[in-house]
Amino acid sequence: MHSSNRSEEAVKLMHEVSKTIKQKIHKNFKGTEITVSQGIIIFSLCKYGEMKISDISERVQLSKSTVSGIIDRMEERGMVERTRNYEDRRTVYVKITKKFMEENKGLSEKAKESLFNLLNSAAPEDIEKIIDALKIMKRILNDKKER
Repeated sequence: MHSSNRSEEAVKLMHEVSKTIKQKIHKNFKGTEITVSQGIIIFSLCKYGEMKISDISERVQLSKSTVSGIIDRMEERGMVERTRNYEDRRTVYVKITKKFMEENKGLSEKAKESLFNLLNSAAPEDIEKIIDALKIMKRILNDKKER
């Protein structure tokens, strides 16, 4: 198979894998009215604490404008709140509200568990291949970013 055909196949597979992961995670949030993107942001905020939108954007690999829009909707629903830095009023932090945390105990663990469960049935050697492939992909993407 020609190199460009293999690249096309790789892109198609990445898209299919991404779509399937989102569908699997979405099933775990069924009934919570939380989108996959919101779930990923919640997971990041639970793990790392309050963050600036730019930091969230970097962690979840979405653009700042996309994250800002998601945060707007989450704030309207009382899921997160924005707070200003007292030393630099231009700096705004986002954190999960206490009310949301109380109403959704265990949600972060459920999100993390759903990610781990996706690979539970894989053989150890397949996990190693996936890790190797993802490391290669990360290196390629980082090389492109630096150019």
